[in-house]
Amino acid sequence: MSLCVLPDFAGVELDKVPAQLDSLLDEARAEIAKLETADLEQLLGRLEALDDRIDKFWSVISHLNGVMNSPELREVYAECQPKLTAYGNEVGQNRALYDQAEALASSDIKLSPEQRTGLEHLLRDFRLAGVALEGEAKERFKAIRLRLSELSTTFQNQVLDATQGWFKHVTDAAELAGVPESALEGYADAAKAKELDGYVISLDVPAYLPVMQYAENRELRREHYEAYGTRASDQGPKAGEWDNSAVMVEILQLRAELAQILGYANYAEVSLAPKMAESPQRVMDFLRELAEKSLPRARAEFDELKAFAANKGCSDLQAWDVPFYSEQLRTERYAISQEELKPYFPAETVQEGLFKVTGQLFGITYERDESADLWHEDARCYHLLRDGEPVATVYTDLFARANKRGGAWMANFCGRREVNGENQLPVAFVTCNFTPPTSKRPSLLTHSDVTTLFHEFGHALHHMLTQVNVLAVSGINGVAWDAVELPSQLLENWCWQPEVIPMISAHYETGQPLPEDMLQKLLAAKNFQSGLQMVRQLEFALFDMQLHARPAPQTADEIQTLLDSVRSEVAVYPVPAFNRFQHGFSHIFAGGYAAGYYSYKWAELLSADVFSRFAEEGVMSRELGQEFVDKLLSRGGSADPMQLFRDFRGRDPQLEPLLRDAGILEDAA
Repeated sequence: MSLCVLPDFAGVELDKVPAQLDSLLDEARAEIAKLETADLEQLLGRLEALDDRIDKFWSVISHLNGVMNSPELREVYAECQPKLTAYGNEVGQNRALYDQAEALASSDIKLSPEQRTGLEHLLRDFRLAGVALEGEAKERFKAIRLRLSELSTTFQNQVLDATQGWFKHVTDAAELAGVPESALEGYADAAKAKELDGYVISLDVPAYLPVMQYAENRELRREHYEAYGTRASDQGPKAGEWDNSAVMVEILQLRAELAQILGYANYAEVSLAPKMAESPQRVMDFLRELAEKSLPRARAEFDELKAFAANKGCSDLQAWDVPFYSEQLRTERYAISQEELKPYFPAETVQEGLFKVTGQLFGITYERDESADLWHEDARCYHLLRDGEPVATVYTDLFARANKRGGAWMANFCGRREVNGENQLPVAFVTCNFTPPTSKRPSLLTHSDVTTLFHEFGHALHHMLTQVNVLAVSGINGVAWDAVELPSQLLENWCWQPEVIPMISAHYETGQPLPEDMLQKLLAAKNFQSGLQMVRQLEFALFDMQLHARPAPQTADEIQTLLDSVRSEVAVYPVPAFNRFQHGFSHIFAGGYAAGYYSYKWAELLSADVFSRFAEEGVMSRELGQEFVDKLLSRGGSADPMQLFRDFRGRDPQLEPLLRDAGILEDAA
């Protein structure tokens, strides 16, 4: 039997949310007090029920805050977040509850392997929450956690405000020479929405990228690059407005102090405690090994780009020229551009193809729920079925719009767990920011957008196809942070398979799939500038790890100095002095990736190795797809991720598949 519980968005009354949360947390505190002396056999089940209630309540508010942000919602979110943090501190530092958990762990009460793993995670999290602290240290720890929660929200809000606080109004179409018609239509619609003539270009990525890649007007590119690269900082056209400088410094200082209170040398060690990686040094060694093998390729690619740009009349290639001349070089070399590909990838077709691919691989079907309660007309709800029986639900929200957080992400409303003999089914959200439909055509995706959708849906499938009935380790719950990207990065591989492209492409006017000649050009261009892309990610990861593995900075200038140092080590083209990338680096300051950004590269290593088996045995093999579900995808956080990898791959991970997939292997040999 299964139990499907869906979020009630229409029932949210913002003015009542704080009081509702107070009531919910008071009830939880009363239940916690009972658990301090309760029968040990009931401990895990009753804790799970509490977590489930709170998660379901808050996930709706958190989701709306990301996709339908408003001053009223922001105020409610800011009022409620500290209450949740305070509650988390109370539970995490509840010594009586910790003693109960330890007593259960040492008792002879029979627990399932999944329950045993969940209990081990619970004890670990108690220790990381400062359960052993006393007196002043305990109170200071609570205060730090509360303040960090506030600062994280502030950082994210200021990035959103800075992104929406600047736009370029253009009345002369000649200034936009080279920009594709599809982008111009979007700019024109944006102008109409502001009751302006001509065109309006925002800093939302779907509007920003076409300027950087196609605008012949170099000054326009520089202006946009500066506005985007200085968001929420002390530089650029909005210098000082929404400035995250002091926020970053305080976050890093508080994280360092928190680590010290817990007895760790630095916050990187705290971050790695629940992860696969052994130490900050081991992470940096891994990143530098990748850099050593990738830098020759990256330098050669940049030298080639400089020569190409010089031949086109640009002898002083700058950061705002790189996307423009890269796209020109790609187009000349492979006779293919992202813009030419877009008509073949309407968002609706891509999503239908994604459902076909994952359905065939994993034995599931999708059924749209037309009656579902939704937060916006762009959103959709689908139920996943296996043999006609429901197994999960996913909501999608694919297009960029005002008051929606940028980027792409997966989140969840609830996870799988057993409730009175029934299985509560998991519910996931997949959110992207693709170019919305215009008044003249549907939403058309670049191939990069296609891989983004597959990536986020890989996260969702990890959560939804779980067979674990213990909430703490079902789906994405309890999965080591540096393993959680494996399924998402793995699914990207199917976007490049010749047998899959016809399933996910159809020209929006003719219905024809991507022609064979364009497919071959797309595949040939797969590893275009892969070295440059690799070292860019390594730059972010090394910066993040070093930032958290050393003494906290006293000023924002020290953060800049460290970033400059990392760039001198692994970057291959100069970044202008005004660039303030770190001020908008939400992953590490607001998104949970602090001392964890390296996980993208670590998981990419694992996913490339996993996919190499599909490449050997059949990329659309139903049998292999099921084996992947059985041995890895469905296991959630219930077992050691390295053991799950070995169970499927039959050995430890190797670096070669990643380097080969990126086209770097021959350079590294």
